[in-house]
Amino acid sequence: FRLKLMAEGELKDMEQFFDDLSDSFSGTEPEVHKTSVVGLFLRHMILAYNKLSFSQVYKLYTALQQYFQKDEKENGADENEMELTSPEELDGKMEKEELDGPLREEEIACSGPLSQKQAEYFLSQQASLLKNDETKALAPASLQKELNNLLKFNPDFAEAHYLSYLNSLRVQDVFSSTHSLLHYFDRLILTGAESKSNGDEGYGRSLRYAALNLAALHCRFGHYQQAELALQEAIRIAQESNDHVCLQHCLSWLYILEQKIFDSCVLLEHSVNKSLHFGLPYLASLGIQSLVQQRAFAGKAANKLMDALKDSDLLHWKHSLSELIDISIAQKTAIWRLYGRSTMALQQAQTLLSMNSLEAVNVGVQQNNTESFAVVLCHLAELHAEQGYFAAASEILKHLKERFPPNSQHAQLWMLFDQKIQFERAMNDGRYHVADSLVAGITALNSIEGVYRKAIVLKAQNQMSEAHKLLQKLLIHCQKIKNTEMVISVLLSIAELYWRSSCHTIALPVLLQALALAREYSLQYLASETVLNLAFSQVALNILHMAIEPVLAHGAVLDKGCAMFLVAKCQVASAASYTPQKKTEALESAILNLNEAKTYFAKVDCKEQLRDVLYFQARLFHTLGKTQERNKCAMLFRQLHQELPAHGVPLINAFK
Repeated sequence: FRLKLMAEGELKDMEQFFDDLSDSFSGTEPEVHKTSVVGLFLRHMILAYNKLSFSQVYKLYTALQQYFQKDEKENGADENEMELTSPEELDGKMEKEELDGPLREEEIACSGPLSQKQAEYFLSQQASLLKNDETKALAPASLQKELNNLLKFNPDFAEAHYLSYLNSLRVQDVFSSTHSLLHYFDRLILTGAESKSNGDEGYGRSLRYAALNLAALHCRFGHYQQAELALQEAIRIAQESNDHVCLQHCLSWLYILEQKIFDSCVLLEHSVNKSLHFGLPYLASLGIQSLVQQRAFAGKAANKLMDALKDSDLLHWKHSLSELIDISIAQKTAIWRLYGRSTMALQQAQTLLSMNSLEAVNVGVQQNNTESFAVVLCHLAELHAEQGYFAAASEILKHLKERFPPNSQHAQLWMLFDQKIQFERAMNDGRYHVADSLVAGITALNSIEGVYRKAIVLKAQNQMSEAHKLLQKLLIHCQKIKNTEMVISVLLSIAELYWRSSCHTIALPVLLQALALAREYSLQYLASETVLNLAFSQVALNILHMAIEPVLAHGAVLDKGCAMFLVAKCQVASAASYTPQKKTEALESAILNLNEAKTYFAKVDCKEQLRDVLYFQARLFHTLGKTQERNKCAMLFRQLHQELPAHGVPLINAFK
């Protein structure tokens, strides 16, 4: 009755209700004791009401009216239904609805005004899902709608603004994420949430961490100048407050910003030492990971890097830093890939995938939806594709697409690897028009990779001058940014252009430059590939033995095929000076190696290389007088040659 009176009356009726509640505790024999369960609840409700501003009181009254009207409508509908339905049918219907009704997204989302506890639960649930399993969280648009409803009822709800910031980051919305982040810290200061726990220092703490988070946000979106300004502000406030923890975070971000301009190991080493001194293992470990990464690019020995990572792993296990354990294993996977040790990279990837997270998550929530797992799965897909297991690679990429939807923050990783795998398959199959169409997608995700692959397509289409111009521009750019791995790849492609144009003497210095860089930076696989190119240009079997083992042990199937094809060529070239009997044995050995090369090329469906192998085999069988085998190879060659015309280019004119 009182609820109806308030809902159908005016705002003063609700005010009177709370005044009457306060009176119920007064007198010698109060209606409700203050320490009873009901008394504690009523006192809590009165205190919460007294803290409301005028606008919030009005919103509370409006929500009360809506609740009462909605309840009246539902009761009226239930009464009409009960008049037409027997009690037995009604019980059966209710039981069926309760047991069989599936949960809908609308039921997961919050509908209408929520209590403080309900709102906090909703926010914590969605934040946890965004961290652990983004696919089970509400869609970005739906979540933003619910957050807007919460903020409409309570604009000063700081946590809702922060979740809005995280939600905007999912869709890479710079404006909305910046707006929500600033509102979060504004509300944090206005509501005094920080000052209650930290005294007057709380206001300054919010300001400096607001500036630090803003710097991190700008850095994430590539706005380095704005990030530097925000970081300077955070450092200034932290120094004034003598906050060493905040200063260490600032120092870590300062290294990231300086790294975009020049290499600065000094800042990072100082950050690691200070973090350990102030008892910040998480920050210290991240610093060690960054140092290892930087020194890997600088060409440090793998054993020293692995020792450093082992030391950081001790920190992780000691402090149960699950996320950093994952990052460390992903880092090892990437380092072994960089050094060309695919077997070791595969082992590390499998180690991470078979691990269980140390963090407790709800049942049904997928664990480990982090960047580390995205990186490892992408490497795993590429490793399978390199070995010719394209179906397995497609399954891994399919899993990545489900686990990291296109609108998630780590989706660009698998998008790039997916495009690269498709590009390699198209090039192997001789479908250069398809490969050319994929270049735009690769360039959008990684400009350097895109330009390099455009040059490869031009080279395959025999547009030598255009490919050379593009590779020269890319070489200058990569030397400037110190991307040594790409510099070596570009030098190898330039050398190939030279010997395709019959300029072997010009190609030789380029290859020697690539070999010197590969050895200086401990890039063993690229060094082996460079030696194979040198062996091709010299047709020297003694040079070839220096590099064949790493390629066969860790190389891609295509590279293994090219290596065996080159062995056969060198054997034939060396056989020219042999006695007739030894020459026959050498040619037969070359044919066996060509069969092995043919198996490798067939595995990755590389038709151009298969055509060259068949041509070479036919010539060798003709020399040995094996007419039937020669005719068989000639027939298969003719079929492939009609499918893949040579465009007037001499056959067998390149290593790859």
